[in-house]
Amino acid sequence: MTAEGRQLRVMIITVSDRANQGTYEDESGPLTESVVCHYLRETGFQVACERKLVPDELDRIKTMLSRAAADGVDLVLTTGGTGIGPRDVTPEATMAILEKEIPGIMAAVRAKYREAFPAALLSRAVAGVSGNTLVVNLPGSVKAVTECLNVILPVFPHALEMIAGGDTHPE
Repeated sequence: MTAEGRQLRVMIITVSDRANQGTYEDESGPLTESVVCHYLRETGFQVACERKLVPDELDRIKTMLSRAAADGVDLVLTTGGTGIGPRDVTPEATMAILEKEIPGIMAAVRAKYREAFPAALLSRAVAGVSGNTLVVNLPGSVKAVTECLNVILPVFPHALEMIAGGDTHPE
């Protein structure tokens, strides 16, 4: 099984009370969609991208993640709600639907940026698999999303192939 021509469904979910209320323009969702979908197309996938917006509410986030996995979305990226604030519940919602956690994905981000940006260690973002869906939490700021994606994008094609039943290993 190879990426060449394989159709992928990607969903970007922005978790933000302010964006959901219309008092703040979502910038991290469109950026995530642009970067990730472009990257996956460049690696040979045919990609259909979709964006959603949800407030920082545990049950609403969990429901949206569960539906995406049940509907066969291949990759779900959330942006926002990964910090230590009182309304930051994205990791809890994500962990509730995961069958397999992949701690190395976000550990790599924290390790890369811990010295330059000590606050990166406060991120509680998680990643894992639900059914045949790879779910990855990203922070909410445009700068932090860019930094995270610079670290983790290269693992997505292989992870998606493995989840789909491929047994190849990168060289």
